[in-house]
Order: sequence, then C-alpha cells, then structure tokens
Amino acid sequence: MSLPPLLPGATIGLLGGGQLGRMLILAGRAMGYRFHVFEPCGPSPAGMIADNEINAEYSNEAALIKFAQQVDLITLEFENIPATAIQTIAAVCPAFPSAEVLHICQHRQREKDFLRAADLPHAPFDYAQSAISLSKVVQRIGFPCVIKTAAFGYDGKGQIKLSQPEDAADPVALWNQLGEPAQVVVEKWIEHKGEFSVICARRADGICKTFPVSENCHRNHILHTSVAPAQLSPQLIKSAETLAKAVAETLDVVGLITVELFLAPEGHLLVNEMAPRPHNSGHYTIEGCHTSQFEQQLRAVCGLPLGSTDLRQPTVMVNLLGDLWEHGTPDWSILLQEPGVHLHLYDKGSPRPGRKMGHFTVMDSTAALATARAENLFQTLSSCKASD
Repeated sequence: MSLPPLLPGATIGLLGGGQLGRMLILAGRAMGYRFHVFEPCGPSPAGMIADNEINAEYSNEAALIKFAQQVDLITLEFENIPATAIQTIAAVCPAFPSAEVLHICQHRQREKDFLRAADLPHAPFDYAQSAISLSKVVQRIGFPCVIKTAAFGYDGKGQIKLSQPEDAADPVALWNQLGEPAQVVVEKWIEHKGEFSVICARRADGICKTFPVSENCHRNHILHTSVAPAQLSPQLIKSAETLAKAVAETLDVVGLITVELFLAPEGHLLVNEMAPRPHNSGHYTIEGCHTSQFEQQLRAVCGLPLGSTDLRQPTVMVNLLGDLWEHGTPDWSILLQEPGVHLHLYDKGSPRPGRKMGHFTVMDSTAALATARAENLFQTLSSCKASD
C-alpha cells in the first residue's frame, strides 16, 4: 500500500555518511527537508551538513531504533549495510529501498542469481566454494575470465582477472589472495565495446523514469569520466532504458537503481552490476539535467512527482582522486575560471591515492567538445604545481 506523500519540512534519515549522502542533503535542503545521518564513524561528509549525526555500528539495534524514532522516513546512500539493519528500522518507520533489494544488490552471487532468474542479459558465470572447485569452474567458464568475491566489492576490489591458463596454475594462491572467502563468482570476461550506465527512479506506485544513458571510462578499475548523452544508436539507448526499468520493476525498487551495462562485441547490452542508490556515474545530472539524481531519489522515496530527466546540455563528469593531492592542494582556479565548469569537493579529510575526493563537470554544445575540454582541464590540473 502506498503511503501519502512526505512533504517538505519532514525529516529524512540517511544510512551512510559519504559524499553521495552529502549531495543528497544538499539537494534536499533546497526542497525544505531536514536530515539525520547514521554513520559508524564521524564526523562524516554528510553528517557535517546534517541536522544530526548518530555514530554507531549498523549492528547496534538500540541505536538504529532510536535513530528511526527521530525521523519520518529512511533511505540510504551506500549499499554495504547489513540488510538486517533495514529490517530493524522498517519496523519503526518507512525505509526505502527495502531490505530485500539491499540483500540482493550488495552480494554478487545473489545479484547474478537475480539476473538469471529474471532472464536479463548477463555474462556467463558460475560459483566456486574452494580452491579445488575454483580450478574446475575456471576451466568450465574459459579464458579470459574474472574471479569476484561475492560481497562488498567496488572500484575493482575483490577481483582477479585470469587471461590465460597459466594464470590459474595455482588455485590455492588465488584463493588465499582473495582472502579465503566462503564463495566466489567466476565470470566470463567480456571484451566489451563500451561501458554504460542508466539510473532509474521508481516510486512505490510503480511510476518510474530513467536518466540519460551515460558512457563511462575507467582507469585502474575506478571511474574516471562519465559522458552524457552516450554515443549509442537510438535502438541501444531504448534497450538500455528498458533494461533499467525491468530491473527496477522486478526488484520492486522504491528510490533509485543504477544499472551498469557492457556493450558486447556482438552489439547487444549485458547487465554487469546494480546499485540501489545514487551513483558516481550520475553526478553529471547535478548540472546536466533539469532534475539531479539526488533530488530524484528524494522525490521517489517521498512519493512526490518525479522530475524531468531531460539534459540541459551534453555534460562530462571527471572524478578527482586523492592522487592529485600528492604535492599539496591542487590549483582549483584552473577549473573555477572556466565557463560551464562546476567543481564539487567532498570534504573527506585526508586524501589518499584512489580515494574519491571530488569531481567536476563540463558542459558544452556537444558531447565531443565537452569531453575534449574535460580531459584538457584534467591534464592541466594534474600537471600544475600545487597551490600550497
């Protein structure tokens, strides 16, 4: 049964205190909502701009219940949260997405099983429970393939690519390298023609909207750029949108679901991964679309009309990793003096190599012009001396 709309002035509870939560709060402030953050370690980037931050472990039931009693609705910005935490708070106040959605999307095995059961296109895969079974499964899947730990993987963590039989000669060493997990997913490596993502917002009554498909470029397994609109045929754009809506509807998502896709060599799309939250590849929507992914998440979970997802202009998002701070704070004037360029910094404290510290977006009349400007600005920023 759908709940009545939760109107501005209400208090939203947010599980997770990272940069996605921070940007969600910034969007919600403009709409008139208040925010409480639940985050194990604080102060967090989201907690620093919230009305209240509770720092406790997700296993602390008493703290979760107290948190839930202080807010009108709860959502999340981070899926590596025990599904039991959602079950605990859902007994006190509405929580979206559901514990079941989280349970599926935070675990590669359950995610792959969902795709198979829903007959959604995906790469061939199988499971291994030991070093011995790993050797057999790898031979069955063939080379190249990739081994993925079942839980808590992102930005390439918990993955090993095997390009040839020699790479699998010592399955015990591979198993130890992965941390001796209870189970791994072995997946056929797709020599894809591109990586793409679609963010779909869905309300409790089933109304949903997709954002423009973005084309994503990774460096060292971490997203470097997202370009919207993606340079795909109208037929493939429609296929991507249809797949995202099918995932959202089959999972019964309330909120956002990000569907990451590969363009297979044969020319069709495969679902790679899913995330039930705002996504790094959707940061282009803050300036690039009439409604950002963060405002849309709030609209969806609060039962408000979904906003327009039309592009204002072609937009490119570039991630800013901690590597840029190697010799001190980068010279932000390089970006700030440029028309159509927007800088976002997450206030995450100490920069580390590979850590996402911020991003910038570039808007222009075409995706090609925006991409060229974005890469030139990134190279200039990377090569200039620090400002301190």
